[in-house]
Amino acid sequence: MYELKTKETDNNVIEFIEQVDHPRKREDSYQLLDIFTETTGYHAKMWGPSIIGFGSYHYKYATGHEGDAPLVGFSPRKAKISLYFAPGETKREQLLKEFGKHTTGKACVYINKMADIDVEVLKELIKESVVFLQEMYPGE
Repeated sequence: MYELKTKETDNNVIEFIEQVDHPRKREDSYQLLDIFTETTGYHAKMWGPSIIGFGSYHYKYATGHEGDAPLVGFSPRKAKISLYFAPGETKREQLLKEFGKHTTGKACVYINKMADIDVEVLKELIKESVVFLQEMYPGE
């Protein structure tokens, strides 16, 4: 049986942010914490050792694999800050055109620093991702 690595934990979000080595990345993490909290209305929770997540949903794939994940989140990684949004959300690509300097992966958007992005577009990305996942996985 597959064991999900990224689970919600009781670890302290502020203690985690305080351990971020780079001062600017730590400041950006506090700014992201405020933006995600205000935009989602959810309190931040640690998911696994390094993801700060907001809200949660339960997914189940046709393969039978299922689990829980945060609706949105971020992680101040060593190289870049990872922002977690819903993959497949339809407005994401259009919003990212106006977002500012970033790169993308399957579910992640990577930024170097908050000064590189448009905060209002970030808020829209967060809102769209939350709505998309709540509609796709109702009942959470």
